[in-house]
Amino acid sequence: MLYQIFETQRSIMEPFSDLAQAAAKLYSNPLNPMAQTPLAQRASAGYALMHRLGKDYEKPEFGIRTVKVNKVDVAIHERIEIDKPFCELRRFKRFSDDPATLTQLKAQPVVLIVAPLSGHYATLLRDTVKTMLQDHKVYITDWKNARLVPLSDGEFHLDDYINYVQEFIRHLQAIYGHCHVVSVCQPTVPVLAAVSLMSSRGEKTPLTMTMMGGPIDARKSPTAVNNLATNKSFDWFENNVIYRVPANFPGAGRRVYPGFLQYTGFVAMNPDRHATSYYDYFKDLIKGDDASTEAHRKFYDEYNAVLDMDADYYLETIATVFQDFKLVKGTWDVKGVDGKVERVRPQDIKGTALMTVEGELDDISGSGQTRAAQDLCSGVPASERQHLEVPGAGHYGIFSGRRWRDIVYPQVVKFIQGHAPKTKASAPKAVAAAPTVIAAAAPVATKAAKAAVKAPTKTPVKPAIKPAVTNVVKPVAKAAVKVVAAPAAKPAAKAAAPVKAAAKTPAKAVAKAPAKNGKASAQPKGTVKTTWVAPKA
Repeated sequence: MLYQIFETQRSIMEPFSDLAQAAAKLYSNPLNPMAQTPLAQRASAGYALMHRLGKDYEKPEFGIRTVKVNKVDVAIHERIEIDKPFCELRRFKRFSDDPATLTQLKAQPVVLIVAPLSGHYATLLRDTVKTMLQDHKVYITDWKNARLVPLSDGEFHLDDYINYVQEFIRHLQAIYGHCHVVSVCQPTVPVLAAVSLMSSRGEKTPLTMTMMGGPIDARKSPTAVNNLATNKSFDWFENNVIYRVPANFPGAGRRVYPGFLQYTGFVAMNPDRHATSYYDYFKDLIKGDDASTEAHRKFYDEYNAVLDMDADYYLETIATVFQDFKLVKGTWDVKGVDGKVERVRPQDIKGTALMTVEGELDDISGSGQTRAAQDLCSGVPASERQHLEVPGAGHYGIFSGRRWRDIVYPQVVKFIQGHAPKTKASAPKAVAAAPTVIAAAAPVATKAAKAAVKAPTKTPVKPAIKPAVTNVVKPVAKAAVKVVAAPAAKPAAKAAAPVKAAAKTPAKAVAKAPAKNGKASAQPKGTVKTTWVAPKA
């Protein structure tokens, strides 16, 4: 009944919102004599604010037309690669008429970005996609609004989500032979399950998994989101937040968790911040600050656009991730498309490198929740695991905005490019900085040059008795980042503690024995310290 009441209220408010928009333009039109009166600017700002508060926010478009690759504009064509009942696999195809750029584009790795299905549309990751298009072939999961999916298309469960991810991974591997996966927030859990199941079956898995700000272990540093899920029973959620779609939508009769309830929860977490933001918008309109008002519109056009989630998927996520903690307890069974039930075993993952990313000030997925994947994936060698904590970054800061572009992305692209598929063509890349590569590439090479190229492949590198450490310090804009290697298999419980404790450890001590604590030393503001731990002997 609540859904019907909300839709009725929205329908009633819609013409008033449109009228407010017209009045705002009328009072700001320089050809209107009333616009020259002292209060005209305030009247226009008030009506514009009324329009923003009352309008209906539809799904935005990605709107990525071009990106720059090595200072060359590359055209972007957005298209649907696979159309499933509840999701579209969307590709951002890049085009260029510059031969050198085109050759570079073809050689770049392919990345599947798994967007969250947690209330907002995949367009929330627009900045993530646009940035990654500079160095990757990019695909993204674009989840559909459940109220637009007819009942004839069936139900959607958490198991279906996992099966979708596996299908998309296989699709990319069939085209390119390999792929990389990046999951942001909610999908970190189903993506880890999908790759685990593929590995347990002996299937080919992605070259890398990058998990950003997700509730792998929601017991660590619980946030307001976690507390709500644990303080209320499963029956409470089913009886209080699940409603049927009204008759005026294609999915009429489907049981869903409505987007407007999810949005209410988002706003309730920081009501003062949103109230201040709208008041600042009103003042900026009066001052005529077009840049600030446009930034407000862009953010809230995205933030206020929400979708409904199928009830089965939502309730199963609450139970599996936030109440029973089945992934970390090793009790999660998933039903495949063939009807076979299999146990999720992250420890079976061996051929996929892992990177986890957390924001220091994340109020959605607390500190340590994403890093827990490092302990679960004990089958992945320590040298193939990496953790990044971004100081001063909130939840959105790790995948959107300045910190994402200046701090997180450079580490992510380095991680992905460092795990290129092992082919014959990739051998010369390992010594790209050496002059001998040029000689090796020439039609006729000297014996000395040939010997120089072949030497690295014939001479094995003897591992040290203790893990070796290489420290690289690079400047970035006004921020310090800690990138730490994950602990070895079966680490102590202390290994899951936040990386912030490393600030207390002297730099020299860390350089001597990084394998014991797996932490990077505290760095001066404005530097990045990356620590790689070599494989054990």
